Amino acid sequence: MKKNMGSIDRMIRVILALVFGVLYFTGTVTGTFGLILLILGAVFLATSAISFCPLYTFVGLNTCSKK
Repeated sequence: MKKNMGSIDRMIRVILALVFGVLYFTGTVTGTFGLILLILGAVFLATSAISFCPLYTFVGLNTCSKK
């Protein structure tokens, strides 16, 4: 897998994942919507950890800086 996520994109995803986790575990967002946000947050953490987003490949997007 070739990296296709830049550092700013990764930071935004981590922050969003943390916000989603806090919203879920504090009980602010519950039910099905809460679970969807929790799963989305886990996906955000995983993709930012490996610097690769499969959806970016299909769309043709690359936020990684060119070297």
